[in-house]
Amino acid sequence: MKIFNYEETHALLSFPPLIEGLKEAFQGGIQAPKRHHHTMETEKTEEPSTLLLMPAWKKNEGVGIKIVTVTPGNMARGLPSVGGHYIFLDGITKVPLALFDGGALTLMRTSATSALASRYLSRVNSKTFLMVGTGALAPHLIKAHASQRPLENIMIWGRNYKKAQILASSLEVEGANIKAIKNLESACAQTDIISTATLSSKPLIFGDWVKEGTHIDLVGAYRPDMRESDNALIQKSSVFVDTFLGALSEAGDIIQPLETGLINHESIKGEIKDLVSGGHKGRDTDKEITLFKSVGASLEDYTAASLAWDNSNLI
Repeated sequence: MKIFNYEETHALLSFPPLIEGLKEAFQGGIQAPKRHHHTMETEKTEEPSTLLLMPAWKKNEGVGIKIVTVTPGNMARGLPSVGGHYIFLDGITKVPLALFDGGALTLMRTSATSALASRYLSRVNSKTFLMVGTGALAPHLIKAHASQRPLENIMIWGRNYKKAQILASSLEVEGANIKAIKNLESACAQTDIISTATLSSKPLIFGDWVKEGTHIDLVGAYRPDMRESDNALIQKSSVFVDTFLGALSEAGDIIQPLETGLINHESIKGEIKDLVSGGHKGRDTDKEITLFKSVGASLEDYTAASLAWDNSNLI
């Protein structure tokens, strides 16, 4: 069995091929059961940790299992809040072939999925992008979205302005100006695409802040008790999800307004497979506000691991 660390796993993946691989994967052929989700108690002063087990397989081609832990308290320790590994097996013999760094796979597949959704939901001429959050996902989301739209102005907001400045100065996107900003409301009012990747338990993006034609990409807030959007934004947006299975059981941005009756299941226009298969065309007008809620699906990890494995054999 080959073992690939973070840098090695990351080097095996790039956005255009991975986005195309995900487009094909969401059209069918990969078995992806609902992920196992377990809450683990921690110190009384910390939020609970989460254990995720995510299997997926493609007949006679491969089997994969991602093991992930989410430990919010690690941020105060100067450690990553998300950690994981991905075991990739031969599709026929089930013999382990590779152990990939789960963190690298997650960052790449999550960002690529958001960029794939943006291909159908954001306006083709979107040039201004706002990144809300300065964690590990932020630079990957920026680069993934930039691979799909002609971004010229990229803004980064974080609760810690210094971190936003550091991230902005460390990034290069061809043809784009990148800067940290302090006023989130003002930035929301002038951007074409908003991407959020935070551990927020309360809304950060409000419906009253967002202009016509905006596309919102909600990536963080992975539990039912978390939110990145307010009710007004959900109500005024055309809402899409990566999978109904994940969004209706884990996404607070969807579950909370459903439980209070502000929206119903029919309010969700579709999942990403509807977009890539032509079942739904996505954005209808330039004035429409679109919203994509990403929870994560094991078929995304499988696709990234399979591509990484194939690429490793070309070296």
